[in-house]
Amino acid sequence: QVQLVESGGGLVQAGGSLRLSCAASGSIFRVNAMGWYRQAPGKQRELVARITSGGSTLYADSVKGRFTISRDNAKNTVYLQMNSLKPEDTAVYYCNAHYTTNRGSVVEHWGRGTQVTVSS
Repeated sequence: QVQLVESGGGLVQAGGSLRLSCAASGSIFRVNAMGWYRQAPGKQRELVARITSGGSTLYADSVKGRFTISRDNAKNTVYLQMNSLKPEDTAVYYCNAHYTTNRGSVVEHWGRGTQVTVSS
């Protein structure tokens, strides 16, 4: 019943910007936290940024000052504004959500991923 729909990925030149969006829908009582992870070829999936329902944020050191995560709680949507993109940002970006179901259980869900490619 719960779906995470990602959008905004694509191809951009170094120094450019992209804005990723992830909308959670379905039988959700409350979204506790949402975040973005990425996985580059040959590398382990890593946390990029995360935001709680209260607005607390966490960023990977590699993206601090360049990326900004935000959310619209009413729409259960999280955004990732990516500025000053570098070739090393090239990866598949995955949306992640921790939410409470109508039955009171805390569940984790993942999006399918969206490709971000930064050319030199």
